[in-house]
Amino acid sequence: MLLRFYAGAAAAPRAARAEGTRTAHGEGAVAGAAGGGAAQARGGGAMSRFGVEGLEAAEARARSRQQERHYRLLSELQTLVKALPSPCQQRLSYTTLSDLALALLDGTVFEIVQGLLEIQHLTEKNLYSQRLQLHSEHRGMKQELFHRHKEAQQCCRPHNLPLLRAAQQQEMEAVEQRIREEQRMMDEKIVLELDQKVIDQQSTLEKAGVSGFYITTNPQELTLQMNLLELIRKLQQKESESEKAFS
Repeated sequence: MLLRFYAGAAAAPRAARAEGTRTAHGEGAVAGAAGGGAAQARGGGAMSRFGVEGLEAAEARARSRQQERHYRLLSELQTLVKALPSPCQQRLSYTTLSDLALALLDGTVFEIVQGLLEIQHLTEKNLYSQRLQLHSEHRGMKQELFHRHKEAQQCCRPHNLPLLRAAQQQEMEAVEQRIREEQRMMDEKIVLELDQKVIDQQSTLEKAGVSGFYITTNPQELTLQMNLLELIRKLQQKESESEKAFS
């Protein structure tokens, strides 16, 4: 009886040790899993932090490039302004030129101005063609009338010739009056269409954020806007030449 008791008593500690070992292994596995999750979380946080820092660095480089381009455009504008008449130079302040350089940064305004100039040239060409056509019609009308009068005089009896010539003179004056009126109407149409194109240009450039542009008929302001357009056009040419040189 005592041997069996001691044998059972000896087995109990072994079982307890085995159970303790299994428990310890289980707890170690859980601890390892928890440690791995924490490490993964730390790694993910580091990657996220590095991603944000990289984005901020890229944005800083982009801002730096924009500042450099702004300073360069501003410097070129200041150089171009020196070729303008003195009154125009006085109107184009540092602030105005700086704002203009900012508007030109991404090149969109260059494209807008180029498009507006092309539309203007097409409009002017079309109006000029219309005026030439009207002039040609008037010349043909007078030539036809002249030949008709000449034929009538050749067929007219001598004693009726003075009356015929007087009537023909009145008819010619009436035709010339009609021609002058049609020419006046054509010129008014041309002026109105060109004025509308100016308004369209002012409105488009104002919406594009170009400093100095708004709808106006003030001669001084129109002169300033023309000078600004000339500056933009010349700067666009320099930009294009520079790109070709590096390509």
